Amino acid sequence: MAEAAEGAPLALVGVERHYRQGDAKLHILTGADLVLAPGEMVALVAPSGAGKSTLLHIAGLLERPDGGDVIVDNLSSAALDDTARTRLRREAIGFVYQFHHLLGEFSALENVMLPQMIKGLPRREARVRASELLRVLGLKEREGHRPAALSGGEQQRVAIARAIANAPRVLLADEPTGNLDPPTAERVFAMLGAIVRATGLAALVATHNTDLAARMDRRVTLQDGKIVECG
Repeated sequence: MAEAAEGAPLALVGVERHYRQGDAKLHILTGADLVLAPGEMVALVAPSGAGKSTLLHIAGLLERPDGGDVIVDNLSSAALDDTARTRLRREAIGFVYQFHHLLGEFSALENVMLPQMIKGLPRREARVRASELLRVLGLKEREGHRPAALSGGEQQRVAIARAIANAPRVLLADEPTGNLDPPTAERVFAMLGAIVRATGLAALVATHNTDLAARMDRRVTLQDGKIVECG
């Protein structure tokens, strides 16, 4: 696993996660291993309650594992303090959720500018990049609209633009099309896939949509706390 992880955008190595429920200890992840290659889309398919969200939170450095390591862009996160973990997450990882979580008081353009400005990019440069990303996603004419004036599919495309605004190495998506009707879900998935291929992102996508999962490069699931390849 160590050799396979070298140079990978994301690698989970022996990740452990346990929770206490009264006197019982629940074992959610028990030595989970996963390596994502650049430009690869991996579908994470598992029943509700199996630990998909926990896995994504740990992979995204939002939650610390009880054991093992998360290696992002060739950097081990195990010994990093909270400030360093936040910096690595901001610079190397993008997130897309089922619900877009856009800021309602800002336009589509401003929503995509914000993470870049938080990272330190000057406002003018952030605006140019945000506008270009929205153009690529077919939203050039909608960049001045606030989320309430956008359709569900448009809002999710803005969320994708925001997630990749800082040119991350890794994209983590939790049911990114789960709140959309089938035709809109298809368009959003197609655009997401095109961006992953074009930019060399490594994407881990949790989904219940078996049709979309089958079109990704690999499918994995959680079984007895470990990540296993689907047949």
